[in-house]
Amino acid sequence: MFRSRYTRWDGSQRIQLTPSQVFEKLSEYLSFTDDLQQAMDWLLRQGMDWEGARVVGLDDLLEQLREEMRKRYREFNLDHALDDIRQKLDDLLDLERSALEQAGEEGQERRQFLDRLPLRLSQAIEQLKQYRFEDADAERDFQSLLEELGDVRDLEEFRRRYGDLFHGQRALDFEQAVELMREMERLKKLEEDLFSGNLGGLDLEAIREMLGDKPWQDVQALQRIMKMIADSGYVLQQGGQQKLTPKGVRKIGQLALRDIYQNLLRDRLGNHSADRRGPAEIRPEETRPYTYGEPMHIDLVGTLKKSLARRRGTPLALEPSDFEVFRTDATTTTSTVLLLDMSWSMSWEGRFAAAKKVAMALESLLRAKYPRDYFGMVGFFTRAVELKLKDLPEASWNMGDPFTNLQDGLRLAGDLLAKHPSRNRHIIVITDGQPTAYFSRGRLYCEWPLSFGGISTRAAAETLKEVERATRRGIIINTFMLDDSPPLRAFVERMTRINKGRALYTRPDHLGEYLLVDYLGRRRKKI
Repeated sequence: MFRSRYTRWDGSQRIQLTPSQVFEKLSEYLSFTDDLQQAMDWLLRQGMDWEGARVVGLDDLLEQLREEMRKRYREFNLDHALDDIRQKLDDLLDLERSALEQAGEEGQERRQFLDRLPLRLSQAIEQLKQYRFEDADAERDFQSLLEELGDVRDLEEFRRRYGDLFHGQRALDFEQAVELMREMERLKKLEEDLFSGNLGGLDLEAIREMLGDKPWQDVQALQRIMKMIADSGYVLQQGGQQKLTPKGVRKIGQLALRDIYQNLLRDRLGNHSADRRGPAEIRPEETRPYTYGEPMHIDLVGTLKKSLARRRGTPLALEPSDFEVFRTDATTTTSTVLLLDMSWSMSWEGRFAAAKKVAMALESLLRAKYPRDYFGMVGFFTRAVELKLKDLPEASWNMGDPFTNLQDGLRLAGDLLAKHPSRNRHIIVITDGQPTAYFSRGRLYCEWPLSFGGISTRAAAETLKEVERATRRGIIINTFMLDDSPPLRAFVERMTRINKGRALYTRPDHLGEYLLVDYLGRRRKKI
């Protein structure tokens, strides 16, 4: 007979994580930066939560360690830490001076040497190393004191650097002060390693002794997490830098798609039905009565059952009402280019992180469910560039080119669609600002708005000309606005009047839900 016993989580149990779970947390950090190494540093420093359990990061451990140091500052003082050594030195010098009183003129010179010893204890002891003692007891005491020279020298330097920090009520003698000093040195070394992120160089035993079992377990958990990432196949070391592998890029897209779908299910958003026929996807789990004029994807078993239920016996007498057909979804191939604003303002309010997540999710959706569809990506700032999937996780908004060249983005998107012909061609624009740059006769022009929040007249005009060219080529442009400023709304409305596409204002946290539903609905229709 087996029995199971459950206890409350107290932090001491070992947290079991898989490489996939660890990489999922890493991808969350990566969505806010264009640097994989920075994302890994964030994971290392901030730790991770998983199903109610938490692995603390280096920053939390660093704060715990510094609190241990502050406790010692508040409890102890070093004001009298060297008094014992000073007294021992004074006592043996008194013995030596008494012996020198019997040594005549030579004793007088040696007494003057003793009187001129430095006030600093370590220096005084160092000079006495070459001194020939007259008194045997004084020499014996000095040899004992000489064994403490290293600690004395270290403690003097320690008091010089940190003595003012120790302001507690408890005064320490020499041995206690040396013990505290060595303890603080270990804490300082741990502090340096935690601050620098030197996870492999951490002294685990020192952590256990100084901070306790829980931080010791957390460090081990962090080491396992970093090893999981290294061994997972999602990340590789290349040229001294961490790089995402193709497997890692695909995984990020799958995670982004999953997150968006979870929101769709939670909000109970519906699908768009098709109003024109294209290639049909049969749904064998659902059937319905046949209607004249529709494709006859006959459910033979269901049809025969209805005939037999109506009249048993042979031969079967089929009637039109007996026919059951499989439900089908009318679909069609599409060619789509996602046009992503990469101007500086996209860094605000998590806009670029949300847009990048949508791009990864769409790519993952098409690769898995609609492999015949073409999906391209273009980023635009002062000029437009094609974005490749492998570069997208680490792509970022461009602060060096602050202008917004939507015209060049539409041109490049149109060129990509021309290379992938389809009867359904779409450009999806994600932006938070109206255009401020354009090309004319091969030359780049940048134009600041006429006023704060206003429009750049020439850039807007040239961009609308590009919209007209896309419209003549049968390309539908749908725009998702991440800012609701009146100038942007006015400009996008002019685009939609020309192109007959649609425009939608949404917040970054809802962009994925709205865009994915819109895309899935449109690809079921024949435009």
